[in-house]
Amino acid sequence: MTTNSRTDELKSALSNRLLVIDGAMGTAIQNRDLGPDDFGGAEYEGCNEYLIVTRPDVIEDIHRSYLEAGADIIETDTFGSTPVVLAEYDLAHEARRLNRDAAALARRVAEEYSTPDKPRFVAGSMGPTTKTISVTGGITFEELAADYHTQAAGLIEGGVNLLLLETSQDTINVKAGLEGIDRAFAELGREVPVAVQGTVEPMGTLLAGQDVEAFYTSLSHRDLLWIGLNCATGPSFMTDHIRSLAALSKFPVACVPNAGMPDEDGNYNETPEIMAETVGRFVESGWVNLIGGCCGTVPKHVELLVETAAGKPVRPGIESG
Repeated sequence: MTTNSRTDELKSALSNRLLVIDGAMGTAIQNRDLGPDDFGGAEYEGCNEYLIVTRPDVIEDIHRSYLEAGADIIETDTFGSTPVVLAEYDLAHEARRLNRDAAALARRVAEEYSTPDKPRFVAGSMGPTTKTISVTGGITFEELAADYHTQAAGLIEGGVNLLLLETSQDTINVKAGLEGIDRAFAELGREVPVAVQGTVEPMGTLLAGQDVEAFYTSLSHRDLLWIGLNCATGPSFMTDHIRSLAALSKFPVACVPNAGMPDEDGNYNETPEIMAETVGRFVESGWVNLIGGCCGTVPKHVELLVETAAGKPVRPGIESG
């Protein structure tokens, strides 16, 4: 079993400095006011992942905007590129290709910005899908594992440096994701590091009811690049949960919040300055190894997070998968 040639470089970077991952892909797409024609027709409108086919220039521009802001890691435009999600647009059969092409695009752009002093990396975004085994039902463990296998294989073929199971809402879904990833490794004969990020809802647990301790415990046996929290809320609400995860985790810890809570119109209003100040307290407390932005964040949020991270020591006493 071989590993990606950039794996050692990625692990070294994570061990030696605080890293910054990019901001929201969906927000960036929404801010561009695209119409049905941009998505390839009304039947595909809203399928952000299909833009890798119809408007790759838009996705490339978004990647560049976050790299220009100083992000160390950018995510592929594949949050919903599992067959089960793409089936809503009759695109399930395109899943592997969409993941592969999105990864190749992101990797090409990241390489343009990489330097020996600041290498850039690509995370293969693997979202929670529209099904949760414990809550919504409508999918079996085996079906979900097979979908994640398809997605992971495409991302690896496209050249990602790591796989990121993010916005995780159910630990059983995560287990299915990890099973699918393991199958992709076996199929392709090569591995990349894996990271997992959960989403703690305002009620204080994942959607399926697990708290941060249960979430971590369910994953502590894995060889993870990092574990973290993203989405659902702004950074202030995450304070206790990030503190708890930092106290528990033998892995690096990531904090990737939304730009606050959405208002009644669905808008996110936490300014880059406020987010950087709040996340900066987590940095100063030594709780995190990686920071970034989720829903509602734009390149300016990332730019100020890069400034916040500059020169700060990494969280001590960790092991990176």
